[in-house]
Amino acid sequence: MRAALSTLEVVRPSGLDRALAALHDSLASERLTPLAGGTDLFVYLNAGTHSGTRFLDVSALRELRGIRVTKASVKIGGGVTFREIREHADLNKRLPSLVAAAAEVGAWQIQNRATLAGNVANASPAGDSLPVLLAHDAIVHARSVRGARGIPFAELYRGYRDLALEADELIVGLEIPWPAPRAFSFFRKVGTRRAQSISKVVLSGVLEQDTRGVVTHARLAWGSVAPVTLRSRTAEAALIGQKPSAAVTESARRALLDDIAPIDDIRSEREYRVAVAGNVLEQMLRAADARFAKD
Repeated sequence: MRAALSTLEVVRPSGLDRALAALHDSLASERLTPLAGGTDLFVYLNAGTHSGTRFLDVSALRELRGIRVTKASVKIGGGVTFREIREHADLNKRLPSLVAAAAEVGAWQIQNRATLAGNVANASPAGDSLPVLLAHDAIVHARSVRGARGIPFAELYRGYRDLALEADELIVGLEIPWPAPRAFSFFRKVGTRRAQSISKVVLSGVLEQDTRGVVTHARLAWGSVAPVTLRSRTAEAALIGQKPSAAVTESARRALLDDIAPIDDIRSEREYRVAVAGNVLEQMLRAADARFAKD
C-alpha cells in the first residue's frame, strides 16, 4: 500500500454511541474516516489518493446490522453486506431490483464485505445500488451525538461526491417502502464486460399501471450519466398518463436527453452513453408492456 500502515490510526468503538462520540470529538483535530467493508477505502489507500490517517472502524457494531421487515417497508442496517441483501428472501420477492444490483457489486469476495451504507457514502455516480434506492424513494437514516434524522435519498447528493451530511453524522441505515403489489421494477447495468465492471450506464425503474395499462406512477433513476445519481423527471412525465407503445417510447427517449448529462471519460464516450441510455429505457418499457399483457 502506498499509504504507510505505521502512520494510520484505527479507532474501534464497542457501540454506536461511542462511535458517534468519537466521530464528533475528532472534528477538533483530524476527522475520523468511517470504515466498514473497506472495499472502496482500501483502493484509495493503495493508490495513495486518500489523505486521511485516522479511521473509525464500525464493522463490528451490532446497531448497524440486520434487515427488518415491516408491513410498509424494509429497514436495512448500514453495515449490511450485499451478500446478505442477495440472500434475503423478502428482498428477492419484493425488491428484486435491489437484489439484482447487489449481484453486480464486484465479485463475491467484494459482496461479502461491501456494505450498503458504504456504497451510498462513497457517493460515486457509478454506484450500483444508488439508482435502485433513488427509484424506490429510500430514506437515509443518519445519526450524530445530537440525534437522528431521515434524509430522502433524492436530497442526499448536493454534487459530485458531496453528501448532505454533517461532518459528524454517520449513515446507520436505509428504509425502503415496499413497491405497490402490481408495480413493475427494472434494473439494468451496462459495463465493459458482464461481471466485475464499473458501469457505463445504470437504470433502475419503477412503473405502476392501471387496469388499462396506462402508467400512473413512474420512476427512472440513472447512474453514470451525470455527476450524481439522478431521476429523469422529463422522461417520467412523458410516460405518466400513457400506455407504453412505440410512439410513447420514442417520446420518452427524446425527453431523456433533457435530463441526463453524460461525459467522455476513460470508460466510455458521451454519445455512447446517450445511445445506451435510450436503448435501456426502451428495453424497460417493452418489458413492462409485455408483463402487463400477461397479467
